[in-house]
Amino acid sequence: MATRYDWQPSSGDIPTTPGVYRFLDQRNRVIYVGKAKNLRSRLQSYFAEPVTLHERTRRMVQSAASLDWTLVPTERQALQLEYLWIKQFQPEFNVRFRDDKSYPYLVVTVADDIPRVFLARKKGIKGAKYFGPFPTTGALRDTLSTILKAFPVRSCSQTTYAKAQRDNRPCLLGDIGKCAAPCVARVSQPEHKALALSLASFMAGNDRGVVEDLTVAMNNAAANLEFERAAKARDRIEAIETILMKNTMVLDERVDADVFGVAADGLVAAAHVFRVRGGRIRGAKGFIVETPATESGETLVEMILRDGFDEQPPARVVVVPDLPANAKWWERQLTEARLAAGEEGHVRLKTAQRGELAELGASVGLNARHTLQSHLSHRTSDPVARSHALAELRDALGLEEAPLRIECFDVSHLGGENQVASMVVFEDGLPRREHYRKFAVEGARDDTEAIHQVISRRVARLQTSEDPTAEATTGFRYPPGLLIVDGGLPQVNAAARALQAAGVSIPVCGVAKKLEEIWVPGADFPLILPRSSEGLFLVQRVRDEAHRVAITYQRGTRKRTLTTELTDIPGVGSSTARELLKRFKSVSQLKKASLEDLMSVEGVGPKLADTIHAFFGDS
Repeated sequence: MATRYDWQPSSGDIPTTPGVYRFLDQRNRVIYVGKAKNLRSRLQSYFAEPVTLHERTRRMVQSAASLDWTLVPTERQALQLEYLWIKQFQPEFNVRFRDDKSYPYLVVTVADDIPRVFLARKKGIKGAKYFGPFPTTGALRDTLSTILKAFPVRSCSQTTYAKAQRDNRPCLLGDIGKCAAPCVARVSQPEHKALALSLASFMAGNDRGVVEDLTVAMNNAAANLEFERAAKARDRIEAIETILMKNTMVLDERVDADVFGVAADGLVAAAHVFRVRGGRIRGAKGFIVETPATESGETLVEMILRDGFDEQPPARVVVVPDLPANAKWWERQLTEARLAAGEEGHVRLKTAQRGELAELGASVGLNARHTLQSHLSHRTSDPVARSHALAELRDALGLEEAPLRIECFDVSHLGGENQVASMVVFEDGLPRREHYRKFAVEGARDDTEAIHQVISRRVARLQTSEDPTAEATTGFRYPPGLLIVDGGLPQVNAAARALQAAGVSIPVCGVAKKLEEIWVPGADFPLILPRSSEGLFLVQRVRDEAHRVAITYQRGTRKRTLTTELTDIPGVGSSTARELLKRFKSVSQLKKASLEDLMSVEGVGPKLADTIHAFFGDS
């Protein structure tokens, strides 16, 4: 059986997305850095039976005391971040990337009459431009293969080039469009050199300028009816957009920034920050901020600015999702903190809408969302936290015992029409989805009548069976320890009236969304639980789950209602009705459709189109 370490994360907490992971020892030193396309799959391999691991891997895992990871959008970015952190931390168990001599460079011999592009591990060619180093040869070869689609510069050796000249026949790269074939004069020497200079300019970071030049060339060629030339320019633009998008893990060396991302859910928000120094991500950190649900994005930003610089001074640029109203004051405060730490330079607070920092901000946001999900998952799965939550609810509501079974009801409708309701069940703080119920509500004038109707129908099932084992597998006849309704005092009072009319004594309360207030029947004032309360967190989760089930059911019945309305049309069956709704989205849009629009739908011919048009024309 595989060994489980105290610091080992549960499988469900590890994301399945690309990222970079770090093993740390007891002194918080990084001892190994790795990257993965699927973090969960990769990290689980380290926790197999120790005897099955490579000796070096086994020593590394046994030396570790903690593990963290950083998410990135693509595997290519994970590769680049892995390289940067291995160079930065020099981990004991990483055997690659020890010095730059082993790294490949992309070389363009722009000083030659017939320039060449190729891979090399050493510098020294006079007049050549070097780009890199790159993390692995394989990744660079893949990149070069795509580069040649956009910039078909000669990449062959001098021997191969001379042979092609003698035979007046290009090599395979020339035949497949990855070389402009100057060897057989398909392009002139100046044209080929211009291609090489464009490639060098592109690799140096002037990608927008190259794309703009190619776009102008494509439009001019099309205007002159030179469609083959225009098509080649178009293909080069597409290849550039596909591959050589800037790697957001490596920025300009002048960039010195702290990039923050925020994700919020109810009373809890998560923040994540990338520390960028000298154009490289030198650190990443996530942390939880507990805040009332009514807080705005600007207030959350102020909270992370307050808590996000405990370990090191702020950078010269601090990127946040939203600028607070008192941004200038915060800039002064952060500048003072920077000066107090012995760092020079004024701090500028900004948002990033485009460019490298905006792309990096997307990665930071991804990590913030994962930090939040991990926190909520841990809080939900922790039996101690769940027990504490139930005890808090017992004490706050004055119950005789902790409500081990909680049922929550929510009503959903569309503009007062097509009312439905949901019932969700939590036992011991965890959802029991097999006990969920959905209700179609008939004749209710508002939410209070709907709640009264649904609660009445629910408690009636507690009384009608003489067989105590009936529906035991569904739990529908099992009395709950607490009923929760989504709403304030009117909804709670309606639920209490339904219970009283049925002669059933079950504790009931409601939760109002705006301020997360807990209401009990007949109360003058609501209960206000602390924002860090485990009890309030549980009530929120139950309420949100009831809302999710109700709105999903309402949307489903809405589609069925629309389909039923359409099947009243002679000649329209359920499959045709679905196609009509897929095409027009709603009956109101369908009523505006012309005969030509109707006949564009699969299964609708001229005769049926006339029938549909006439049906709605008469309605």
